[in-house]
Amino acid sequence: MDASEMKGKSADELTQELQSLLRAQFNLRMQKATQQLTNTSQIKKVRRDIARVRTFLNQKAQAKV
Repeated sequence: MDASEMKGKSADELTQELQSLLRAQFNLRMQKATQQLTNTSQIKKVRRDIARVRTFLNQKAQAKV
C-alpha cells in the first residue's frame, strides 16, 4: 500500500487495515513454519506496511492533541 493512499483514510479505516495486515503476517509466519511459503520477501513487505500504517495512526493521534 502506498503512503499517498493512506493519507486519505480515516483512523478507523487505518485500524481495519492494520488488523488485516497483522492477520496476513500471522498467516505468512505459519506458512513459513510449515515450509509452504515460497516467496519469503512477502514477510518483509507486510512488516513494512504494518509500520507504515502505525506511523500514520500515530501522526493522526498527534494531530488531534
